[in-house]
Amino acid sequence: MARPLWLGMIIAVAGCVSGLLAPAQASPLENAQIYANRATSSFLLYRGEGFQQAHLTRLEQDIGQLDAAVQSLATASPDLRLKHQELVALLREGAAFGHTEDDVPWGWPSKLAKSLRDFLTASREQQGGDTQAELPAKVEYLAVQYLSRAYIGSFETAREQPDTYLGQDERKLVPAIDEQIRQLEIDGDPLIAKLKARWDFLKSALTDMNSGSNGFNSASGRPFAPIMVDRHTRGLSDQWMARAQ
Repeated sequence: MARPLWLGMIIAVAGCVSGLLAPAQASPLENAQIYANRATSSFLLYRGEGFQQAHLTRLEQDIGQLDAAVQSLATASPDLRLKHQELVALLREGAAFGHTEDDVPWGWPSKLAKSLRDFLTASREQQGGDTQAELPAKVEYLAVQYLSRAYIGSFETAREQPDTYLGQDERKLVPAIDEQIRQLEIDGDPLIAKLKARWDFLKSALTDMNSGSNGFNSASGRPFAPIMVDRHTRGLSDQWMARAQ
Protein backbone atom coordinates (compact mmCIF):
# COMPACT_ATOMS: atom_id res chain seq x y z
CA MET A 1 0.00 0.00 0.00
CA ALA A 2 1.34 3.44 -0.91
CA ARG A 3 2.63 5.47 2.03
CA PRO A 4 0.85 8.85 2.49
CA LEU A 5 2.94 11.83 1.37
CA TRP A 6 2.73 13.52 4.77
CA LEU A 7 4.06 10.38 6.52
CA GLY A 8 7.01 10.21 4.14
CA MET A 9 7.81 13.86 4.84
CA ILE A 10 7.73 13.27 8.62
CA ILE A 11 10.09 10.30 8.32
CA ALA A 12 12.46 12.29 6.12
CA VAL A 13 12.51 15.25 8.53
CA ALA A 14 13.00 12.93 11.51
CA GLY A 15 15.92 11.32 9.75
CA CYS A 16 17.53 14.70 9.13
CA VAL A 17 17.09 15.77 12.76
CA SER A 18 18.48 12.45 13.98
CA GLY A 19 21.49 12.92 11.75
CA LEU A 20 22.09 16.40 13.13
CA LEU A 21 21.91 15.23 16.74
CA ALA A 22 23.91 12.04 16.31
CA PRO A 23 27.51 12.44 17.46
CA ALA A 24 30.17 12.40 14.79
CA GLN A 25 32.54 9.47 14.78
CA ALA A 26 35.90 10.31 16.35
CA SER A 27 38.48 10.43 13.57
CA PRO A 28 42.03 9.10 13.80
CA LEU A 29 43.27 12.69 13.37
CA GLU A 30 41.15 13.82 16.31
CA ASN A 31 42.45 10.94 18.39
CA ALA A 32 46.03 11.65 17.34
CA GLN A 33 45.77 15.19 18.71
CA ILE A 34 44.27 13.95 21.96
CA TYR A 35 46.92 11.27 22.51
CA ALA A 36 49.82 13.56 21.58
CA ASN A 37 48.69 15.99 24.27
CA ARG A 38 48.08 13.16 26.73
CA ALA A 39 51.55 11.70 26.19
CA THR A 40 53.06 15.12 26.86
CA SER A 41 51.01 15.50 30.04
CA SER A 42 52.12 12.03 31.19
CA PHE A 43 55.74 13.01 30.64
CA LEU A 44 55.25 16.19 32.70
CA LEU A 45 53.61 14.17 35.49
CA TYR A 46 56.43 11.63 35.42
CA ARG A 47 59.10 14.26 35.98
CA GLY A 48 56.99 16.56 38.13
CA GLU A 49 55.65 13.93 40.54
CA GLY A 50 58.88 12.18 41.44
CA PHE A 51 59.47 9.72 38.59
CA GLN A 52 56.77 7.27 39.56
CA GLN A 53 56.65 4.05 37.55
CA ALA A 54 52.88 4.42 37.12
CA HIS A 55 53.36 7.69 35.23
CA LEU A 56 56.10 6.21 33.05
CA THR A 57 53.84 3.26 32.25
CA ARG A 58 51.02 5.64 31.37
CA LEU A 59 53.38 7.62 29.13
CA GLU A 60 54.18 4.48 27.15
CA GLN A 61 50.48 3.61 26.94
CA ASP A 62 49.72 7.09 25.57
CA ILE A 63 52.54 6.76 23.05
CA GLY A 64 51.12 3.40 22.00
CA GLN A 65 47.68 4.93 21.42
CA LEU A 66 49.24 7.82 19.52
CA ASP A 67 51.17 5.35 17.36
CA ALA A 68 47.97 3.41 16.64
CA ALA A 69 46.08 6.57 15.67
CA VAL A 70 48.79 7.66 13.24
CA GLN A 71 49.25 4.17 11.79
CA SER A 72 45.51 3.93 11.13
CA LEU A 73 45.74 6.94 8.82
CA ALA A 74 46.07 5.48 5.35
CA THR A 75 46.53 8.99 3.94
CA ALA A 76 48.90 10.35 6.59
CA SER A 77 51.34 12.76 4.99
CA PRO A 78 55.10 12.16 5.21
CA ASP A 79 55.35 15.36 7.26
CA LEU A 80 52.80 14.12 9.79
CA ARG A 81 54.61 10.79 10.18
CA LEU A 82 57.94 12.58 10.61
CA LYS A 83 56.53 14.95 13.24
CA HIS A 84 55.04 11.95 15.05
CA GLN A 85 58.40 10.18 15.15
CA GLU A 86 60.17 13.32 16.37
CA LEU A 87 57.67 13.89 19.20
CA VAL A 88 57.83 10.29 20.43
CA ALA A 89 61.63 10.33 20.34
CA LEU A 90 61.75 13.53 22.40
CA LEU A 91 59.30 12.22 24.99
CA ARG A 92 61.38 9.08 25.49
CA GLU A 93 64.59 11.09 25.57
CA GLY A 94 63.15 13.35 28.27
CA ALA A 95 61.96 10.40 30.33
CA ALA A 96 65.51 9.02 30.28
CA PHE A 97 67.13 12.20 31.64
CA GLY A 98 68.45 12.13 35.20
CA HIS A 99 66.32 13.14 38.16
CA THR A 100 67.69 16.65 38.76
CA GLU A 101 66.86 19.87 36.97
CA ASP A 102 70.47 20.14 35.77
CA ASP A 103 70.10 16.82 33.96
CA VAL A 104 67.67 18.44 31.49
CA PRO A 105 69.58 20.44 28.84
CA TRP A 106 68.84 24.14 28.73
CA GLY A 107 66.16 24.85 26.15
CA TRP A 108 64.98 21.25 25.97
CA PRO A 109 61.46 21.97 27.34
CA SER A 110 60.99 24.57 24.58
CA LYS A 111 62.13 21.98 22.06
CA LEU A 112 59.49 19.55 23.34
CA ALA A 113 56.77 22.21 23.23
CA LYS A 114 57.68 23.04 19.64
CA SER A 115 57.64 19.37 18.66
CA LEU A 116 54.14 18.98 20.12
CA ARG A 117 52.93 22.11 18.32
CA ASP A 118 54.46 20.92 15.04
CA PHE A 119 52.72 17.55 15.29
CA LEU A 120 49.37 19.13 16.16
CA THR A 121 49.76 21.60 13.30
CA ALA A 122 50.41 18.77 10.83
CA SER A 123 47.36 16.92 12.19
CA ARG A 124 45.13 19.97 11.80
CA GLU A 125 46.30 20.54 8.25
CA GLN A 126 45.02 17.08 7.31
CA GLN A 127 41.86 17.36 9.42
CA GLY A 128 40.40 20.24 7.44
CA GLY A 129 37.57 22.42 8.69
CA ASP A 130 35.93 20.17 11.31
CA THR A 131 36.76 22.44 14.25
CA GLN A 132 34.05 21.02 16.53
CA ALA A 133 36.04 17.78 16.63
CA GLU A 134 38.81 19.77 18.30
CA LEU A 135 36.94 20.32 21.57
CA PRO A 136 38.69 17.51 23.53
CA ALA A 137 42.04 18.35 21.93
CA LYS A 138 41.62 21.96 23.11
CA VAL A 139 41.00 20.78 26.67
CA GLU A 140 43.98 18.40 26.55
CA TYR A 141 46.17 21.19 25.12
CA LEU A 142 45.12 23.47 27.98
CA ALA A 143 46.05 20.70 30.43
CA VAL A 144 49.54 20.53 28.90
CA GLN A 145 49.86 24.29 29.44
CA TYR A 146 48.64 23.96 33.02
CA LEU A 147 51.00 21.09 33.89
CA SER A 148 53.87 22.96 32.26
CA ARG A 149 53.28 26.00 34.45
CA ALA A 150 52.94 23.79 37.52
CA TYR A 151 56.12 21.77 36.95
CA ILE A 152 58.60 23.41 34.58
CA GLY A 153 57.46 26.94 33.74
CA SER A 154 55.44 28.51 30.97
CA PHE A 155 54.43 26.68 27.80
CA GLU A 156 55.04 28.58 24.57
CA THR A 157 51.99 28.50 22.32
CA ALA A 158 52.14 28.86 18.53
CA ARG A 159 52.23 32.66 18.30
CA GLU A 160 52.18 32.44 14.52
CA GLN A 161 48.73 30.78 14.74
CA PRO A 162 46.66 33.14 16.92
CA ASP A 163 43.41 32.06 15.24
CA THR A 164 43.83 28.35 16.03
CA TYR A 165 43.77 26.66 19.41
CA LEU A 166 47.51 26.02 19.08
CA GLY A 167 48.21 29.73 19.46
CA GLN A 168 45.84 30.30 22.38
CA ASP A 169 45.89 29.93 26.15
CA GLU A 170 43.09 29.86 28.70
CA ARG A 171 42.09 33.47 28.04
CA LYS A 172 40.70 32.49 24.63
CA LEU A 173 40.29 28.75 24.87
CA VAL A 174 38.07 28.62 27.97
CA PRO A 175 35.42 30.97 26.46
CA ALA A 176 35.65 29.10 23.14
CA ILE A 177 35.09 25.73 24.82
CA ASP A 178 32.23 27.21 26.85
CA GLU A 179 30.58 28.34 23.61
CA GLN A 180 31.02 24.94 21.94
CA ILE A 181 29.44 23.18 24.90
CA ARG A 182 26.60 25.73 25.02
CA GLN A 183 25.90 25.07 21.33
CA LEU A 184 25.80 21.33 21.93
CA GLU A 185 23.20 21.95 24.66
CA ILE A 186 21.13 24.06 22.26
CA ASP A 187 21.35 21.33 19.62
CA GLY A 188 19.84 18.89 22.12
CA ASP A 189 22.80 16.54 22.50
CA PRO A 190 21.49 14.04 25.09
CA LEU A 191 24.97 13.13 26.40
CA ILE A 192 26.28 16.63 27.02
CA ALA A 193 25.12 17.06 30.64
CA LYS A 194 27.85 14.89 32.19
CA LEU A 195 30.50 16.42 29.99
CA LYS A 196 29.38 19.93 30.94
CA ALA A 197 29.43 19.12 34.65
CA ARG A 198 33.03 17.95 34.42
CA TRP A 199 33.99 20.96 32.32
CA ASP A 200 32.42 23.41 34.79
CA PHE A 201 34.57 21.88 37.53
CA LEU A 202 37.72 21.82 35.41
CA LYS A 203 37.55 25.32 33.99
CA SER A 204 37.75 26.94 37.44
CA ALA A 205 41.31 25.61 37.69
CA LEU A 206 42.23 26.41 34.09
CA THR A 207 41.08 30.03 34.34
CA ASP A 208 43.35 30.38 37.39
CA MET A 209 46.42 29.46 35.32
CA ASN A 210 47.53 33.09 34.98
CA SER A 211 49.24 32.71 31.61
CA GLY A 212 49.34 36.46 31.13
CA SER A 213 51.80 36.83 34.01
CA ASN A 214 55.57 36.42 33.77
CA GLY A 215 55.50 34.82 37.20
CA PHE A 216 54.58 31.23 37.91
CA ASN A 217 51.89 31.76 40.54
CA SER A 218 48.22 31.15 39.91
CA ALA A 219 45.95 34.18 39.54
CA SER A 220 44.31 33.44 42.91
CA GLY A 221 47.57 32.65 44.68
CA ARG A 222 46.38 29.11 45.41
CA PRO A 223 48.74 26.20 44.69
CA PHE A 224 48.45 24.57 41.30
CA ALA A 225 46.55 21.28 41.22
CA PRO A 226 48.09 19.40 38.26
CA ILE A 227 46.95 15.92 39.27
CA MET A 228 43.34 17.06 39.61
CA VAL A 229 43.46 18.91 36.28
CA ASP A 230 45.01 15.91 34.55
CA ARG A 231 42.40 13.52 35.96
CA HIS A 232 39.40 15.63 35.00
CA THR A 233 40.83 16.47 31.58
CA ARG A 234 41.15 12.79 30.76
CA GLY A 235 37.70 12.13 32.11
CA LEU A 236 36.22 14.81 29.86
CA SER A 237 37.97 13.66 26.69
CA ASP A 238 37.10 10.03 27.53
CA GLN A 239 33.45 11.07 27.75
CA TRP A 240 33.75 12.86 24.42
CA MET A 241 35.30 9.85 22.70
CA ALA A 242 32.67 7.53 24.21
CA ARG A 243 30.01 9.93 22.91
CA ALA A 244 31.45 9.60 19.41
CA GLN A 245 31.35 5.80 19.36
